[in-house]
Amino acid sequence: MSSQTTQILLIEEEPTLLEITAFRLEMLGYDVIQHETASAAFDWLQDNLPKLVAVGHLADTEPIDFLNRLSNDQRTSELPVIYISACSDLEEVQRAFNAGADEYLVTPYDPLMLEQKVGGLLQAASERNTQ
Repeated sequence: MSSQTTQILLIEEEPTLLEITAFRLEMLGYDVIQHETASAAFDWLQDNLPKLVAVGHLADTEPIDFLNRLSNDQRTSELPVIYISACSDLEEVQRAFNAGADEYLVTPYDPLMLEQKVGGLLQAASERNTQ
């Protein structure tokens, strides 16, 4: 990883999952911006652009709607997105990918799987930006 800190936006309403996921990402050296609601995340995104967005369960909107909004906004449409959900239903997974998720992680998750998925998305985005 470079000396420059990579910023990740993490949105999750469940405090324990938010804390655990943020802690794990911070241990890997990422700068994690945490929000519990979609509206707070979108307010933050008005003036900031992270390298990756991780979306979990949201109280104020459906996560799929949040993903659609991200992918339909020109500023955020190219951001890599990982969707973190307790639902492993194939239909839900497909809905998330159709809405703009690049990766899907089922909770409870293996921390190494989180590391691999985030690292892979950031690497792919970096390679895309250097071409």
